[in-house]
Amino acid sequence: MRVKFPGCWIILISILFIVGCAPVISKPLRDQVDKNLTFREVFKDPEAHKGTMVIWAGEIIEAKNTKEGTLIEVLQKPADFLGAPEEVDKSEGRFLVLYPSYLDVAVYGKGREVTVGGEVEGKRIMPLGEIEYTYPLVLAKEIYLWPDTSKERLAPYPYPMYPWWWYDPFWGPWYSPYPYERFRHRR
Repeated sequence: MRVKFPGCWIILISILFIVGCAPVISKPLRDQVDKNLTFREVFKDPEAHKGTMVIWAGEIIEAKNTKEGTLIEVLQKPADFLGAPEEVDKSEGRFLVLYPSYLDVAVYGKGREVTVGGEVEGKRIMPLGEIEYTYPLVLAKEIYLWPDTSKERLAPYPYPMYPWWWYDPFWGPWYSPYPYERFRHRR
């Protein structure tokens, strides 16, 4: 007997797959970005690129709330095809993001990864250690905060747990059939 698989299922699964792999910055903003403009070019002369739309990714170094809004210092990192910062030790510098309203700095804290879409506003010179550092300043239109995966734990060994009926009920309270249960992350 032959099983029929309607073509509409293939189309539906394809659409779901494509939608699941969408970039995090909206299409109207991505359409305004000059794809040939690199971070290095803007970093060398931010004033020359004032008003240009950019999409940059990186890791938050510091965030603070000011009268202007939330100012976020970001270590630039190359972005992958979705816009997420790649996990590399390569960077072309730092940049500042000014978000015009309040963001909680406990959430947008050190070490979190972000993708920012916005307009280059020029430069801002601020102290960095004992030097004066020139930061490109971006007025954020969209910010995507990537999920924090640093607290996720993996199983200590690669074997799946056995089903409940696999164990002897007389093992007693001193031995759990799931020996690594205490390592699970509880929310």
